Amino acid sequence: MDDGADLVTGVLKQRPDLIKDLLGSTEETTTGVIRLKAMAADGVLTFPVIAVNDIDTKHLFDNRYGTGQSTLDGLIRATNVLLAGKTFVVGGYGWCARGIASRAAGMGANVIVTEVDPIKALEAAMDGYRVMPMVEAARVADFIVTATGDIHVIDGAHFTEMKDGAIIANSGHFNVEINIPALEAMSAEKRQPRPFVEQYILKDGRRINLLGEGRLINLASAEGHPASVMDMSFANQALASEFLLKRKGQLSNGVHALPKEVDNEIASLKLQAMGISIDQLTPEQARYLSSWEEGT
Repeated sequence: MDDGADLVTGVLKQRPDLIKDLLGSTEETTTGVIRLKAMAADGVLTFPVIAVNDIDTKHLFDNRYGTGQSTLDGLIRATNVLLAGKTFVVGGYGWCARGIASRAAGMGANVIVTEVDPIKALEAAMDGYRVMPMVEAARVADFIVTATGDIHVIDGAHFTEMKDGAIIANSGHFNVEINIPALEAMSAEKRQPRPFVEQYILKDGRRINLLGEGRLINLASAEGHPASVMDMSFANQALASEFLLKRKGQLSNGVHALPKEVDNEIASLKLQAMGISIDQLTPEQARYLSSWEEGT
């Protein structure tokens, strides 16, 4: 069971002797799935991997609601700054970033989204957020939180534009989303006004506050996702492991998805645990939906 493809990378690079005994792997994160697909494209992934993150009962809930809540929890614990009325910039608009944007807006912040994907940018705009390049957003931001999985989403050009007192944090898996070496090079002094806050005083006197050393803020200064949303992710991991075991020798090397019926089973069990019941299709409705001859 892997997170960020770190374990798979370690096996491929450092312990290839273990591969002959591996049935496969399961991957929890967006970043990890991206890396695994790159490995498969390069022909170096020599066993099957289940992309748990691609399952609806994982990314629609863990990524969106879990990351959204725990990220804001980390920001508030670290700073105790009121979000209402602040300009809050979210780097990216994947499922994690959507959750952060939604929760920040719900607490009264004015949310801006930055994106490189035109479809996601369009979604953000139609969800009611302002959308602009990061260099423009940096000029007005009180908070900037990255959640892209990419490198240097906040870079030297953005530090140059930030206003005095800006607060920056990362919730996108690795601490490379913020170019910390560039920030250090631009700074004349660094101090720690409170736990989890490193304040960089730039050579022109402006202060930029980096939270949690640029690491995942929901883990650096908070407690991560609530168990009541992680339960579905762990259920996916467990059932993905069972899926690999039952199909030993049947799956090709590369990245695979879990069957939709597994996704539906997990969702049904979660609804049951929450005391929620839903309607079932009648035979007539099921026939109508599966027929091309009716309703035309």
